[in-house]
Amino acid sequence: MQADDRIRIRHMVDAANAARGFLSGRQRADLDTDQMLLFAVVRAIEIIGEAAARVSPECRAAVPGVPWPAIIGMRNRMVHAYFDIDHDVVWQTVQVELAPLMSVLQAALNRP
Repeated sequence: MQADDRIRIRHMVDAANAARGFLSGRQRADLDTDQMLLFAVVRAIEIIGEAAARVSPECRAAVPGVPWPAIIGMRNRMVHAYFDIDHDVVWQTVQVELAPLMSVLQAALNRP
């Protein structure tokens, strides 16, 4: 894996950890009432998507368990349609989808 790809994947893992930490001990309704929380979680998801977009095509092909287009697409939607972010999707992404993603990414980082 190229050094730049390793850095980007590390950024993805770090941002996913941050998003999960932000929501630890929280309820879904907190995203509706705590704007700072929502902004922090959305920003972490944006970082995951931006880093994913900068991972080389070769590296993406070598890590097929990652839904690269969906991650990048979610980032683009959040950035460009910021006025229409679905809080349920944000919650589901962090609570359900990030842990398996982190496992795949961490396994890729652990390879020589």
